Amino acid sequence: MPDEKLAQFLKSGRDWERRATTVPGIFVLRLPGDGRRPASLAVEINPVDEGGRPTKRRGLVLRSSEELEEFRRLINDEKLTILMAKIDEVNPRREAVRRRGGAGEEVLEI
Repeated sequence: MPDEKLAQFLKSGRDWERRATTVPGIFVLRLPGDGRRPASLAVEINPVDEGGRPTKRRGLVLRSSEELEEFRRLINDEKLTILMAKIDEVNPRREAVRRRGGAGEEVLEI
């Protein structure tokens, strides 16, 4: 993704604005600043539906490469796979929910 597009998004994007990338399910999110820190960008990982729209209200937000590595370590832990299988067995089945959304959003290339 070209750096100038990210810099422009950081400068002129709205607080909490989410932009799609060329990888389905990976978004760039503009985080608002506060009195102690300026606005910044983060990556949001959020599964998408058939139309390319996020399926969750808020996905996994990663603010740094270090956070990405920590989540990779946790997600790849075999015990997590075992725990999720047990949770799948216990939880009631859910039916898929269809969502409607708009088209024409800008897509950021990565």
